[in-house]
Amino acid sequence: MSESIYTAASGAIVQQIRLEVLSNNLANINTVGFKEDRTVFRSYLPGSLPPEGGSPEVTLISGGQQAPLNNIQVAFEGTMTNFSPGHQKYTGNALDLALNGKGFFCVQTPEGTQYTRKGNFSLNKEGMLVTQEGLTVMGNGGEIKIDGQNIVVDAKGNITVDGKQTDTIKIVDFPKPYPLKKVGDTMFALMDPGVIENNAEEIKISQGFVELSNVVAIRVMTEMIEVLRAYESYQKVIKSVDDVTSKAINEVARLA
Repeated sequence: MSESIYTAASGAIVQQIRLEVLSNNLANINTVGFKEDRTVFRSYLPGSLPPEGGSPEVTLISGGQQAPLNNIQVAFEGTMTNFSPGHQKYTGNALDLALNGKGFFCVQTPEGTQYTRKGNFSLNKEGMLVTQEGLTVMGNGGEIKIDGQNIVVDAKGNITVDGKQTDTIKIVDFPKPYPLKKVGDTMFALMDPGVIENNAEEIKISQGFVELSNVVAIRVMTEMIEVLRAYESYQKVIKSVDDVTSKAINEVARLA
């Protein structure tokens, strides 16, 4: 089969993967604390090889049925999370907290400590501060228990209940680029367990606010239109090459 078809098919698959990621971003535009993903690809010239020691999660988009290395066109290397902050929305709920600056809330899960920017918390039956999924939010003193009515959280995360300070919200940060991976429900986990948390600096907490998704709807929809048009173009290329090949087989061969 013509190598041109494989080249065009490689481009079409790239657009398909981009569309899937963009669609997921758009579907989470109203998810509190959601961080959008961006696709990461790497192209290779014919005859070149992927870098040694590359990620095992790299998906080769091949130019041949048996995926010969000399025909590789593109490698999908996964997604990269955009950690830029989203806009904040006022709710007036005393347990809704938004972070201003770089850092993450710490949440205790069955898999260990995980991190999030999703701050629409609540209290469980035991009076513990938890996420919407029921996971425990951590303070500098461990689990945060609130027993009272008048709850005030200042800009530094100090929690005062009925005039008495109870604990301080634990906010941490990491070296850039962030060594974090998504694990669902706007949660992140460390890719390397050996990475050490740093106390977040120059960060403030806004009580009664939540941080919205950082997905920009207009930009995502514009990219989706671009992807669809590119995909259609690759389809036309494939059809044109197929038509030329068909004529070469059925007409040129017959004349000969």
